[in-house]
Parts: sequence; C-alpha cells; structure tokens
Amino acid sequence: MATLPVEVITEILSRLPVKSVLRLRSTCKCWRSLIDTTHFILFHLSKYHTTLILRHRSHLYTLDLQSLEKPLEITHPLMCYSNSIKVLGSCNGLLCISNVADDIALWNPNLRKHRILPADRFHRPDSSLFAARVHGFGHDAASNDYKLVSITYFVDLHNRTFDSQVQLYTLKSDAWKNLPSMPYALCCARTMGVLVSGALHWIVTRKLEPDQPDLIVAFDLTREIFREVELPVTVKGNFDMEVALLGGCLCLVENRGSGFDIWVMRVYRSTDSWEKLFTLTHDHLQIGLPKLKSVRPLLLDGGRVLLEQNRSKLCWYNLRNGDVSFVKIPGLGNSIEGTVCVESILPPTLLNLRDEREMQGLGHLNNRKKRDDFLSKGFKLTL
Repeated sequence: MATLPVEVITEILSRLPVKSVLRLRSTCKCWRSLIDTTHFILFHLSKYHTTLILRHRSHLYTLDLQSLEKPLEITHPLMCYSNSIKVLGSCNGLLCISNVADDIALWNPNLRKHRILPADRFHRPDSSLFAARVHGFGHDAASNDYKLVSITYFVDLHNRTFDSQVQLYTLKSDAWKNLPSMPYALCCARTMGVLVSGALHWIVTRKLEPDQPDLIVAFDLTREIFREVELPVTVKGNFDMEVALLGGCLCLVENRGSGFDIWVMRVYRSTDSWEKLFTLTHDHLQIGLPKLKSVRPLLLDGGRVLLEQNRSKLCWYNLRNGDVSFVKIPGLGNSIEGTVCVESILPPTLLNLRDEREMQGLGHLNNRKKRDDFLSKGFKLTL
C-alpha cells in the first residue's frame, strides 16, 4: 500500500473498525502519523461504525451488532461502590458514565482513555424531597464543545409542587455552571436525555396532577434553553410515553395499555412529519416475560428494529411481516440495558483551533447519515 496515494489509503483505513485501525497504527510510523491526524479521526468517524454497549449491574459489555453474540466485557474507569454503573449518554464514540458516588467520566472505551469530571454544585433545599436526577450528554456543533446537562428534581408532597436544579458542564471550561430551573416535572427518573439534532429530550409534565398530560421537552445545547416539542396530532399525552433515537430521528413510544405505538419524526421540529412506524401488541412480545411494561427501540437495521423490553431482553421486530425474534445473550441473565454507540478514535479531550474548524457541522453528521439511510428505505408502515 506504500505506492498508493494517501487519499486512497485514508479511504481504505477509514472503512475499517476501530480495533483494526489501532492494530495498523502500530505497524509503521507513516500510518501512525496518518491515523493520528484530526482529518483522519473525523473522516473515520463519518463512516459510522456502530456497536452495542450493554450494562449489567456494574459491568459493561460490547456486542457486535451483526452477530449479537459473545459479549466482550470492557473495563470502565470508575469505582463501583454498590454494584451499579450508569451510562448517561453517548456521542461521537465518547461514553459518559457515572457511579452511585456521582463520579462522572468521559470515556472512549476503544482508546481506553478517559477524563474524570469535576464535582457538580448540587445542594438539596431544606423544604423539599429529592425525587430524581437525570443527565444528558451531547456535542454542540456551533461551539465545538461537549456538554453534559444535569437536572435534579425535587418535590414538595404537602403542597404538590416541584422545583429543579439545572447545571451544565462544558468540556471547554472543564467546569459546571448553574442554569435557570426547568419548569416541568420529570416523568421517568431512569431515562437519560435522548440526543437528536443538537438537543436532548425527555418526557415531562407541567403539573403534578393525575390528569395532567405528558409532553416532550428539549434542551437546546447551543442556546442552552428548554423548549417543547410538538406531539403527533393524535397523541394527547394521556398514556405513558418514552423518547428514543431511531434511524437518526426522534422516536416516541406510547404505551396505550393494549400495546405500544412507535412514532418517528422524519423531519426534526416539523409536527406534520410525525408518522406511526408500527404498533406492537402484547401478543408480539409476551413470550418469556412475566409482564410487558416498557419497550425501547435501539436500532434500525434494514427492515428490522432492535428493541429492548422491560430493561431485560432484546428482540428483533420485522417491519415487513411483524415477526419477533428474541436475542439470546449468553452469560448476562435478564437484567440488561442497551446503548448504541459509535466506534471512534476520538479522544475525550478538545481539539485545537484548527481542528475546531474541521469539526464545524460534524455534530449532526452521524444523525443525518442515519436519518438519510432510514428515509431511503421508504418505511411507511403501520402494522
């Protein structure tokens, strides 16, 4: 390959998985110099190599998305004090993880490099009860900065009121800052922010009342403000809902009791673009489960959707014929949570000024590629 033009070598290497790239990096100085350039790091990232990260108690595993067999345990950099670890988010190959002591790390498991974040400024009000804390992690393309938002939610049960503390960490400052409180109550304390088109999304409600409808709220990583996202016209927010990322699009799962409706917003922030992709009934997924409580789409692969159910099992749902096939993962039992992660050789540090210019526009590249692939399939099914 020494006689090939550098552009051809770059193209060939960029199509390889991270493990192969790292092995080749050690073969000769010229390849090391090429692979270490910012241009190659970002070019390789744009090819979108994905893997599935599985959390099982305090352990994390990678799973090849093609075979979904033989999970490989990866050693994360945090101490585990009570047999638990959380994945707070994933962006451009960087995982944001935390433990029960609220230690937080930005970590590239492929490079085995991490960065421990400073402690946040959280304090508990004397008159309120701590209810929940969620996080969201993503890349702000406008400033080329990685940001982590922390929302701590408090309730006053006597007066049926709530309040929140919102803090934002930016990699450029390596510090936390306080933001105005969020005027919504979180509906699910276990759901981390879903990153779509430069914003993080949660399901919330405006008041702590039984008949109060739920809605989608987004935190804009560039403007650093919350805003509402319109629901599909026929969805009133009266059933349990969850947001996800599917095919690069914002995805809404509505649990109607009799089954789950899965919606996708094909054009972000365009209410008219909401489309019901398919409906899952309890008959589809009841096999092997005591009670079906939740369904979360993880990945679109051709005409199939990989689903996580009850935070315990994985299955493929065939969009064309409605068939369900369960995924058996040896050695992990029935308590797993999945996160789709891009494989990259991007370090958990900021790039220099020249590199920032190369980064402009990259923040939405992966979502856009996934969304274009998704729309090109022409899936307009309501099963």
